[in-house]
Order: sequence, then C-alpha cells, then structure tokens
Amino acid sequence: MVTALSSGLSPLEELKSGLPNICGWEAEISSVVQDDQPVFLPATNFRLEDIKAGMSCALHMHQPTIPAGESGELINNLQYMFSHPQEGDNHNAEPFAWCYSRMGDFIPQLVSEGCNPRIMLDYSGNLLWGLRQMGREDILNNLKRITCDPQYQPYVEWLGTMWSHAVVPSTPIPDIKLHIQAWQHHFAAIFGFDALKRVKGFSPPEMHLPNHPDSLYEYIKALKECGYRWLMVQEHSVENLDGSGLRYEQKYIPNRLLARNCHGEIISITALIKTQGSDTKLVGQMQPYYEAQGWDKQQIGNVTVPSLVTQIADGENGGVMMNEFPRNFFKACYEIREQGGGKSGVVGLNGTEYLEMIEAAGANPEDYPTCQAINQHKIWQRVDPDQATPEAVENAIAQLKDTDHQFHMDGASWTSHLSWVKGYENILDPMNKLSALFHKKYDSLVQQDPSVTKRVDYQEALLYNLLLQTSCFRYWGQGTWTDYARELSRRGEALLMG
Repeated sequence: MVTALSSGLSPLEELKSGLPNICGWEAEISSVVQDDQPVFLPATNFRLEDIKAGMSCALHMHQPTIPAGESGELINNLQYMFSHPQEGDNHNAEPFAWCYSRMGDFIPQLVSEGCNPRIMLDYSGNLLWGLRQMGREDILNNLKRITCDPQYQPYVEWLGTMWSHAVVPSTPIPDIKLHIQAWQHHFAAIFGFDALKRVKGFSPPEMHLPNHPDSLYEYIKALKECGYRWLMVQEHSVENLDGSGLRYEQKYIPNRLLARNCHGEIISITALIKTQGSDTKLVGQMQPYYEAQGWDKQQIGNVTVPSLVTQIADGENGGVMMNEFPRNFFKACYEIREQGGGKSGVVGLNGTEYLEMIEAAGANPEDYPTCQAINQHKIWQRVDPDQATPEAVENAIAQLKDTDHQFHMDGASWTSHLSWVKGYENILDPMNKLSALFHKKYDSLVQQDPSVTKRVDYQEALLYNLLLQTSCFRYWGQGTWTDYARELSRRGEALLMG
C-alpha cells in the first residue's frame, strides 16, 4: 500500500540495520513537506457557508521504548505489558492494542453508513516502531487503510509530533528539529511520501509549549522548516501580548502564535487552541461536539468563519476512552448525519481542512488574534524588544525568578501540577550530557558531508539520544523508569565514546 511519490522518489525502508528509519533522507523529506499546495481543500465535501461551528478531535497514542527485553533489548512498553500480564494493569495490553487499531475499522464503517466523520491521529514514533517490533501487521495495515486509501483521506488527518515523545521545553534546543525530522522519516517509511505530504499540523507531547524566548523561537522555526503550517496549543500555555488570558471567543478561532528570541528576531505560526484540561472524558464523551452546538460564526478581518472547538485526548488511556468513546463517537457521527447529511450546521472538521477552507474564503493569518507563550509579557516589560540581547533577557529572567514566585521558564502543558524539570536532575543531567556528546561528535561531520546521517553509527547514536528524552522516564516518577533512563544513557554514551 506504500507507493512512491508522483515526483519519482523511491519508497523508504521502514527499518535500517534492524532499527527504525529516522534519518538519512533529510533532503528528500524536505522536498516533500515544503509543498504548499492545499491538502484537504480539493477533496473536502463541505461548503463553508453551510457550517455554523465545528468540532476538531484528535487522539494521542503513545507507548515508550524501554531496555526491558529478555536480555535487555529495546522493546516497546506494550510488548512488555503482553509479556508480564500479572503486573499492574498490564492485563489491558490487548485492549490497548485494539485502541491503536480501531479507527481503521470505525472510519470505513461510518463512511459506508453515510456519515461524514472526522478524526485527527497523533502516534509517537516509539509506538509505531513498537508495533513493527511486535509483528502487529494487523494494526499497521488497519492504519494504512485509512491513511493510504484515497476514499478515506478526506476523513482522517495525521498530526506530526516529536518522534520519542519528548516534552519540548526541556529538550535540548539542537534536538528539537531532530525529533521532528525523525518522526517524518519514520512516518514516510510506513505510510509513504504522499501520506507525509498531507501532514501539516503538529501535536506536541503533553501539549507542552516552551516559554523561554529562544526555545520557543527555535521550536517554531524548526516546525516551519519541516513544513508544518499549524500547531495545537493548550489554552493556559499562552497569553495575549499584554499578558492577559485569551478572551473566551478567541479560543474558538485560529490564533497567531508569535515568538521573539533573545536577539529580538520574530517568527510566528498558526495555533489552534485546545480548550480545558486533558481529561479523556472530554473526548471520550464527545464534549467538543456538544460544546460546538452552542457556538456560531465569528468574524476574522472581513470574513465570517465557523467557530471551532479543538480537543485532544489519549486515545487509549482509561476506561472512558477504551469503553465509552466508540459508542459516543458513533452517536455524534449519526446525529451529525441527520443534520443535512452531515455537511451543515455543527460538523466534524479536521484542523488543516478548517484552516484551508477559511483561508480560501479570504481569512488572512495576519488578522488572527496574536498570542505568545505564558510569562513572556513579563520579560518584554523589562527588556526593550528592539534592544534585546541574550544578556538582557537572562538578567530579566533571573530577576523575575527572584521576585515573582509565579514566574518560571519551564514551559506549560496540559497540567499545571506536574513538572518535567523539578526533581529530575538525575535524568536531565545525563540527557543533556548525551545530547552534547552527540552534537560534539556529529555536527561538524554532517556539516562537511550531509550523507553522514545515512551511517548506521549515526542512526544508532541518534536513536539513543532521542529515546533518553522520552517524557515517561520523568512522568512516571523515580524507580524503574529512571533506571531505564540511566541504562539508555549508559548505552548511548558507550556508543559515542567508543
């Protein structure tokens, strides 16, 4: 089902030297993702004037890679769950696997029943590799069906993400783009270049947005260089330029996320605002659909556009998503079908489809409300943006940390009660050290000869560098998970120092 792109590029191998294909074709990938032609607009069956409001739902799927095989091999946590059913909730391994596969059944069924469903999918590279390692062709083929078969492409949108589920604010800046490119390589190897060409939205792990000026600037710069047109952000991770929170109605139209670095340089990208918390009940019970019913069109510049309720949740975690989501997703699709054939009133819309439709109707991204990462207003109050220097910005940050207990540069995510930084020096220090070793060894070599990224030693070193940055090694606390991280660090260092 994976075919060569019409431009003549040959399909990528999914595995190289037994490891996931995450590097080596940077130029080819770039030529594909930088295509700026409309993706969904030619195929959409909507007319903008018929839509009052839309709901845009995404499912996030992830399982980490851990050094926990029988002889310490790298395996996916899902594989570990199957092998150790007596531990914790590992007996849910097969229900989890079903969740990774089921949209490949749901979408064709709904389409055959005259519905007009929409869903966005976000799968980490770790999980996609793990499914291959486990030989779960059934799951991968089900996903290929709704990704590669043209009849289902209008209904399903894939979102890009960090390959190894790294939270961006605490990821070493030089590695941000490597994660993004690694995911694009791996996705193209599984689903083909044509499928990758359609991936224009980005879903950050844990909805984590960096708020340090340089980190956010480099993040948006990397996204744009990798062909992304928009980013999903959590509502409380951003603020208006005057430091105020987003206005209520502002959350339901696109925003322009602006980043200014320590040198005063500016970059921006379109942001769709994910509202409320990351409670799986919101998607599991299709709350975005019911919320959208209370919304109508809004004005952007001279154009009237539908409001959009955007939400994402883990696609497999917890009883609500496992057991209630299928019933509620079908129920919403059936109700929408009864309203003018699913094409008028309140409808399901995918993010890129929505943006392409409103911009084709005349909406200009320059007219979107402008926001920035949380706490940046406080910095630019102390530093003249036109006279910004790294020293001035860092001094302002240091002063704010001393005088304002609410100020931090840890970024913001779906939850404000967890940190991926505090208390995790035992992971962050080795992580930063491994990253520094990787770049010290390879950056100059790649600069001299870009084909170095095709080498097996580069691929394996990159793999360990990215794996160590997986958020799970911090999110799940001290103990076994931090032990996994230390082992990945040890192996990565051995590769780079050898």
